[in-house]
Amino acid sequence: MLDRRARFSTRVRRNLARALSETRQDLAYRPRLPRRDPVRRAAGLRRAVPLITVLLVSVLSADVLILTGMDEAAGSDTAAVQIGRRPGHGYVAAAQRGDASGRGGPRPTAAPAAVAPLTRLIRPHLFVVADHPLPPDVVDRVRHQKGVASAEVTDAAGVLVDGKRVQTMGVDPSTFRAYTPSITAASDALWRNIADGDMAVSFELGHDGGVKLGSTVDGGGRRLRIGAYATVGMGSIAAVVSHRTAMALGVPQGNALVVSAPEVDSGKLRSALLSILPKGSQVATINPVVVAPKGRTAWPASAFMAPQQLQTALQAAVSKLGRPYVWGAEGPDSFDCSGLVQWAYGQAGVRMPRVAAQQWAAGPQIPLSQAQPGDLLFWRNDPTNPGYISHVAIYWGNGKMLHAPHTGDVVRIADVYTKNLAGVVRVSPAVAARVR
Repeated sequence: MLDRRARFSTRVRRNLARALSETRQDLAYRPRLPRRDPVRRAAGLRRAVPLITVLLVSVLSADVLILTGMDEAAGSDTAAVQIGRRPGHGYVAAAQRGDASGRGGPRPTAAPAAVAPLTRLIRPHLFVVADHPLPPDVVDRVRHQKGVASAEVTDAAGVLVDGKRVQTMGVDPSTFRAYTPSITAASDALWRNIADGDMAVSFELGHDGGVKLGSTVDGGGRRLRIGAYATVGMGSIAAVVSHRTAMALGVPQGNALVVSAPEVDSGKLRSALLSILPKGSQVATINPVVVAPKGRTAWPASAFMAPQQLQTALQAAVSKLGRPYVWGAEGPDSFDCSGLVQWAYGQAGVRMPRVAAQQWAAGPQIPLSQAQPGDLLFWRNDPTNPGYISHVAIYWGNGKMLHAPHTGDVVRIADVYTKNLAGVVRVSPAVAARVR
């Protein structure tokens, strides 16, 4: 139970300070890359894609690209659309083989793109991102750090997809698949589509952002087919393509790493990696957690938002009733669910992280029965990744919530529903401020 008393002992103060210091610095991590014009252009690139601010990693979960309901066996050549939990939405588009250059237009029938068979699964533990390609000698040093079992080089940047700024990762389908959960790793159809030039997007971007499975979109001035719905548990990363496609889009090559280190303390390894990486590089621990005060089960009242802050945040949120939901919008005239939370709490001086999965780590979890106005409610509604936090709302009181629901709807107050409810979080400004 939460201790709401205004007074607390010096010992409690020390415990709280220690708890906050022990909250992982990478908690629901939010590294940013500066905007700049690319210095290289791929042949045929119609317009350059700037390397923009990327919200790459928050909770880099073990649910990366998980595809629930995909029941094809490993090694199967079938590439039929797998239908998800919602009618009309599948997980993997039917194969359309051929040109993987990203030039667009009908792709001629050809042999499937070559993807190496899955031979093992690798659990990821750390994510590294830099604003420039990582030098080979630095990658080699990371791989030779004590405890590092493997490190996968990836690309990361923002790409305009039909006018939406989408945080995109470029990967080698043959090797990166091993870092994903077994059901995803085993799907040859998914990885062949990506190797063949398709883009896989998150279910939220597809369902709420209007990017339809199997459709052709404008991606950085090139035509891309949406080959799968698959939610990425890497902060704001909402799309995955092959290295080749990423290069054609102007994404910097090799500026990120996924690291597996199962036998060492991730926090200590994070510090070691920061000492050898280029200046400005960032390292996030996978699956960060909120650490409660040692030896205590209670958080003091001072750990949470003051009454005036709560009132300000709630007033800010309710002032936006009727504003439209727009995927990726952060206000002030349109919002998505987490964008509304970030904006409203920002008006109260609370620095909130950007996406729902990050906001889930902004304070301790409490029972729904103890929810108070200003607490945050979270759901796992994504059929392509059941463990991923996909929606957030502000508790209004008396069984009501204020939220930005989905495309086609507006910011509104509604009854709280408990289906797929992940839990309730009481925001701690000090903890939320560490979410970066």
